[in-house]
Amino acid sequence: LKAMTAKARFIFCKEGFILTPYIVVMKMKKLTSVLLVAACALSLVACGGSGDKKDSSKGGSSSKTAKVIDIDLTNEEYAFGVDKTQPELLEKTNAFIEKIKGDGTLDKICDKYFGSGEPEAVESAKLDSSKDQLVVATNAAFEPFEYTKGDSYYGIDMEIAKLLADELGKELVIENMDFDAVCLSVSQQKCDIAMAGLTINEEREKYVTFTDSYYSASQRLIVPSNVTTFDDCKTADDVAAKLAETKSSDQIGVQQGTTGHVYCSDDWGEGNVVAFQSGAAAVQALQQGKVDCVVIDQEPAK
Repeated sequence: LKAMTAKARFIFCKEGFILTPYIVVMKMKKLTSVLLVAACALSLVACGGSGDKKDSSKGGSSSKTAKVIDIDLTNEEYAFGVDKTQPELLEKTNAFIEKIKGDGTLDKICDKYFGSGEPEAVESAKLDSSKDQLVVATNAAFEPFEYTKGDSYYGIDMEIAKLLADELGKELVIENMDFDAVCLSVSQQKCDIAMAGLTINEEREKYVTFTDSYYSASQRLIVPSNVTTFDDCKTADDVAAKLAETKSSDQIGVQQGTTGHVYCSDDWGEGNVVAFQSGAAAVQALQQGKVDCVVIDQEPAK
């Protein structure tokens, strides 16, 4: 530092609680000296912020981490949604679900995402009405049930979809869309079956016929890691009571159209709920200080 021929002073920037460098070069013998000072200043900016939360109105990022409150807020069953005009597909899919549950195939698939197994890529063929295809509607933003890496699909539902297509002797086509459109696309006969971590409920039964359940799920609460409000909660009622104390300005992040969205909207009103296209986007908003907590499905939450 003594060898440097520059001095720097730092001004506190009130917005964002970070240090903004203002560099005054007194003398400059070598360009490298200036670069070293700049690098030093930037490193202090990167780690010198005293608060986790940036002004969300500025769209700033944050180093805030999150934690999942390990309490089931709901008890749900996942199933696939079949086109109402294809009762034969429903019958064959139910037989297939019974088969993979009975012979351990479903457990092996789940182990790839919850245990020591290795997830396998699933490829989608191009939609072609001249071919015998199984067209699956999904929202590939719901890890570990469906997500993408490059052009390949991964996830529990996607691997089941591949096995189901093989069982039926059909070519697999995966149509990735917004979650709200998944059941609608099946009801319009644009797709044969919805496989998207779907909780069985009456609203969706207007559009599809649900298969037998293949997975039990629940909703979980995610909060910033430094929040201790829910640490003493033991039951879903305890969590609900804490959430009931929500201020009018507090915001709960959810994924658009999911059970978590319905759960929060029914109990705390739309005014406190902010819907995002994916659970990951909701958690990112939490880390940026744009929402105060997030409610999404258990495994995606983890």
